[in-house]
Amino acid sequence: MTQEEKREFLISWLLKEQPRYAQMKIPVEAGEQKKLLRSLFNIRMPETIGEEFIKIQNEYLQSETNGKGITELSELPQIEQDIYLWQGDITTLKVDAIVNAANSQMLGCFCPCHGCIDNAIHTYAGIQLRSECNALMEEKRRIYGRNYEEPTGRAMITKGYNLPCSYVIHTVGPIISGRLQKKDCEQLSDCYRSCLKAALENGIKSIAFCCISTGEFHFPNDKAAEIAVETVREFKKANRSRLEVVFNVFKDIDYEIYRELLTQN
Repeated sequence: MTQEEKREFLISWLLKEQPRYAQMKIPVEAGEQKKLLRSLFNIRMPETIGEEFIKIQNEYLQSETNGKGITELSELPQIEQDIYLWQGDITTLKVDAIVNAANSQMLGCFCPCHGCIDNAIHTYAGIQLRSECNALMEEKRRIYGRNYEEPTGRAMITKGYNLPCSYVIHTVGPIISGRLQKKDCEQLSDCYRSCLKAALENGIKSIAFCCISTGEFHFPNDKAAEIAVETVREFKKANRSRLEVVFNVFKDIDYEIYRELLTQN
């Protein structure tokens, strides 16, 4: 199967799962096909699926990611001991674990082709990621009640599936509405601390953080970066940790903020 044939196979399978879309025609143009496939990944509930689909999906997603180019940790310059700053697509970064800025349902973003990092990570990891997240949340709902949602500041670890990383650490950051409060800052620090603790507990040697709670969650970029850097430095010092930490940014403004913070004496 060519990459194009795999994409059409996956789209056809997912359309047949959805009775309301079963008669939809597959677009001819490759870009429109990719958009439709991503949308179908995004809206799919965490249900079982055939092994043939998983096999072809895995081959397709890994080829797509390889086509974008994978960045190795060894290619990144250290800003300070065991700390790196990198601007790029976190779904193409090959480290032990990447951090996902998740919502409290912990199932990924269901909005088709949304621009959030949660959407991107679940898309390129494949449908197995949502299934694992759901299984973990089902167990928590069994213990804490069916309306359980993951508290802000906690972290949950899963496999990385078709991503270059081995693991994804999901954390729920604070959502800001109105003025920034002390509690918001404490909760954001908890996010970084929980992810770092999960990394140490699982033998992870390198971790890449996205800009948790900025963007869709409206945490001020400069304050969020300050909390991130301070929390990581304090954690590494307190635990005498040689964990390698990448601060991953996507926007130019975040790169400049982190660069200034990390190069200060």
